[in-house]
Amino acid sequence: MNSTFPKNERLCRNKLIRQLFETGASAAAPPLRVRYLFVPLPGSSPVQLLIAVPKSFFPKASDRNLIRRRIRESYRRNKYPLHESLASTNKQLAVALSYTGKQILPYAAIEEKIILLLQRLMKENEKASG
Repeated sequence: MNSTFPKNERLCRNKLIRQLFETGASAAAPPLRVRYLFVPLPGSSPVQLLIAVPKSFFPKASDRNLIRRRIRESYRRNKYPLHESLASTNKQLAVALSYTGKQILPYAAIEEKIILLLQRLMKENEKASG
């Protein structure tokens, strides 16, 4: 399978983002928090993702970008079980990943938390579908 993170998998629409933060459910695996909402999305991608790293915790843009890159890479490498789960139930998911920690964690720690959150999303998909 092609391991990329194309534009159609990025959550960009303001209306969807607002709806996600107003009505979406959440789960946490510190230092990451995920907000998600099962909603029809434009395009064929089963998941659209938004990554947020707060400026108040990391004033340097280079630090925010480093964390964003680590989150994006770990998601990109581990997204396929979630995509397959959603494809089997014909659902689409809007997801916002927020970094809530105050220290920069190594890639391995971030990847471990991403995997845990993706597994929680798969369980929620199973609950919602049956």
